[in-house]
Amino acid sequence: MNKPASTPTNHLINETSPYLLQHAHNPVEWYPWSQQALDKARRENKPILLSIGYSACHWCHVMAHESFEDEATAQVMNTLFVNIKVDREERPDLDKIYQTAHQLLTQRGGGWPLTVILTPDDHAPFFAGTYFPREPRYGLPGFKELLQRIEAFYREHPEEVRLQNASLINALESMASIGGGEINAAALDIARRQLEQSFDARHGGFGRAPKFPHPTHIERLLRHWAATGRADDKALSMARFTLTQMAQGGLYDQLGGGFCRYSVDELWMIPHFEKMLYDNGPLLALYSEAWLATREPLFKHVAEETAAWVMREMQSSQGGYYSTLDADSEGHEGKFYAWDREEVKALLDENEYPLFARRFGLDQPANFEGQWHLHVYQDISTLAGEFSMSEAPVTTLLDTARATLFAARQKRIHPGRDEKILTAWNGLMIKGMAAAGRHLNQPGHIDSAQHALDFIQAHLWRDGRLLANYKDGRATLPAYLDDYVFLIDGILELLQARWRDGDLTFAIALAEAVLTHFEDKDQGGFFFTADDHEKLIHRPKPLGDDALPSGNGIAAFVLGRLGHLLGETRYLDAAARTLQAAWPTVTEIPYAHNALLLAAEEYLHSPQTIVLLGALDAMREWHAICAKDYAPRRFILAIPSDATSLPGVLAQRKPRDGVVAYVCDGLACGTPLETPGALEAALHERP
Repeated sequence: MNKPASTPTNHLINETSPYLLQHAHNPVEWYPWSQQALDKARRENKPILLSIGYSACHWCHVMAHESFEDEATAQVMNTLFVNIKVDREERPDLDKIYQTAHQLLTQRGGGWPLTVILTPDDHAPFFAGTYFPREPRYGLPGFKELLQRIEAFYREHPEEVRLQNASLINALESMASIGGGEINAAALDIARRQLEQSFDARHGGFGRAPKFPHPTHIERLLRHWAATGRADDKALSMARFTLTQMAQGGLYDQLGGGFCRYSVDELWMIPHFEKMLYDNGPLLALYSEAWLATREPLFKHVAEETAAWVMREMQSSQGGYYSTLDADSEGHEGKFYAWDREEVKALLDENEYPLFARRFGLDQPANFEGQWHLHVYQDISTLAGEFSMSEAPVTTLLDTARATLFAARQKRIHPGRDEKILTAWNGLMIKGMAAAGRHLNQPGHIDSAQHALDFIQAHLWRDGRLLANYKDGRATLPAYLDDYVFLIDGILELLQARWRDGDLTFAIALAEAVLTHFEDKDQGGFFFTADDHEKLIHRPKPLGDDALPSGNGIAAFVLGRLGHLLGETRYLDAAARTLQAAWPTVTEIPYAHNALLLAAEEYLHSPQTIVLLGALDAMREWHAICAKDYAPRRFILAIPSDATSLPGVLAQRKPRDGVVAYVCDGLACGTPLETPGALEAALHERP
């Protein structure tokens, strides 16, 4: 939003984060997290009011409008506190620390906006909450009065604050002291049972509203089904039903593709309308893999539409993927996506509208603030019967109707887009696009992923280290564990889709940086921040999955795969140490640690690595044999004969006349195979 030149500004005005810039003209004297702000708090002995949010967060906008734009509230904040505003997408290190502190202090989960009050000397939190209204309501105190009480408590009870802070710091440190354990398959079976216990058999998904997609849950069910020789039909059924319900619900954009953050109801009908890159990357990979596993046309359709949305709306001309689309447009959440029935009727012809209305519920009562948010109510076969038509023309009419409405919607004012390019989230989408390109035979998707990887390497890779964030021509912030390991994971998927000289070398360089700067050499596992990162009150070592898969789980997974591919025992040993260190925590709640279970599964049952060497055209038939079935523990590389500088044991894989296949189970490799038939026979020996 453009502001008049006379509008006052605060210390956020020179930041690149769209979220921070949204607050640059507040009457609050905001600072970014910086030495300047921390020194000011210590010098003036003022508590720090730390507010953490992100640009697509609806309740962040509400609190900003109610309190941070209010002169009276700002005056209290400026008088009593040093105020620091943080974009959690730029600083996930701070967010992880203070979300954990919130949970310890309040004994309940956090969220955004996160509101934390810190002591000025050691930055330890002595109060934590999330959204607070300007005036008392929803059972919450008014923000201004609450701040006055907190500051008074800080002044009047310094010893209680000191003791509580000491206890909190001890609790945080104890969380980092993880123990050792023997890795076994029991946790995989327990996680499978836990997922069934939390499964919603009526509507799909896990737990009650609000409902999140949880792609790692669904991936675990699919992999369990595959690992049991496809005997666990219930695991497949739960995964398939959940994927179908999400795809047909309002969580999925029925016109433009892509998934919103979560559903506020159990039906997947009305979402929280923000669209996050980090949700859509894993979901794109998941739907592509689910199509390979089931050949369900809906899953292929969803993957293709989601990939198209990413390339159309979320990829910069330079190649990197943007972060988020806002939930709001024109000041109202979901306005971009909602429809008036008469508007739809006016846009569609007399053949399209009745079908469309039955398909998407316009013949039902309005489901979103007096309007309709599209949600599939009737399947194609039912519609064909009701309208005495075959399914093909029904599908054609619905497709033309959707295209008409999409074109009309494109003329609306779009939700805001956060154009930060985050390395970690790009890694997730590189993997998603590469998986979609590979499984759906879409070379353009692979091109998109390679374009993004080239952007990361050109703009966010310097002197053997990654940076985490790019915006407005500036690459900033030292990268976190997730940046490195999600990017390695994306590269490994991309290499399966299409070999390029140099990509594997880049993945190895990233892995070496992870081992050098993030590994806990004493206890195993990986810290979220590097050894030369800014010193904070805690150096987290996250094990459980949250909105993103655990960095430790993905680190163990990719190091295991690289170790087997290259014959590099250092990588295999680091992966094993991570699993051993985390195992006592994993066994407490296995299904909350699916990324670590992913790595554990390949530790217990080593992956099958297939390396094809030959001319690209000649290898296509061979590659199709390897890739035609859902085999999640199979890793396939088709390397041209003229590839140069192959690392590790790949250098020993020599091309021959024609195509040759090297098939290895773990570190045990068979004799080279020189016919497609011999390769197919070898694959049938192991699922």
